[in-house]
Amino acid sequence: MAELADASIDLVVTSPPYNLRIEYGKYSDRQDRQSYLKWCQKWAAQVRRVLKSSGSFFLNIGSAPSSPMLPHEMVLELRDTFVLQNVIHWIKSITIEDREGDVRSYGHFKPISSKRFLNDCHEYIFHFTKTGRVEIDRLALGVPYQDKSNISRWRHTRGSDLRCRGNTWFIPYETIQSRVKERPHPATFPVQLAEWCVKLHGVSRVQTMLDPFLGIGNSAIAAQRCGVKKFIGFEIDETYLAEAKRRIG
Repeated sequence: MAELADASIDLVVTSPPYNLRIEYGKYSDRQDRQSYLKWCQKWAAQVRRVLKSSGSFFLNIGSAPSSPMLPHEMVLELRDTFVLQNVIHWIKSITIEDREGDVRSYGHFKPISSKRFLNDCHEYIFHFTKTGRVEIDRLALGVPYQDKSNISRWRHTRGSDLRCRGNTWFIPYETIQSRVKERPHPATFPVQLAEWCVKLHGVSRVQTMLDPFLGIGNSAIAAQRCGVKKFIGFEIDETYLAEAKRRIG
């Protein structure tokens, strides 16, 4: 990133290693907490430098029952570098009871065998900006009103059957049969997650997009689907990089 020009990036969507002892190919995910946070501060400072004042930085990070404070410590570490403009909850799996009383589960999660902890079915997406005043396209991810009377009841609808989705995003992983063949990386976010970040910032305002932790290229695929003209990604693992190049064609 040090070779990129100042204020040259419109949008950053990324997910760094979580320091939760995940088995990556080239990276050791086992730093002590303070060293890890200082390292994050270092690369985040570069993100700030290359990001335009009108840009958005979407940071996906999760935790583990044994390390629940990690996402919050990350935000505190970056509070002097960025303004936290929105907090989005990525829901991987959810169980709901419908109006008929039927209980249904949707999505995928990794079960936890514990007498103390709940299954972890969500992660965070922190939306950082330089000023906290960057406009977003709230209705790019809009959903129809369940109660259609709201359309005429509220002036802000302007007669449109579309409302802001809010800060809970249900994005399940696609069902796969073989991790080695279909998802050869131990910690990815879905393409749809990155796609929604692009759309929320505003597709027409994204000329150049960056992912400092490319992995197998899900953010690049999202950029491709959204018609982003220029995408920059960094990856230290040649195997992951080769897979990313193959997937984006």
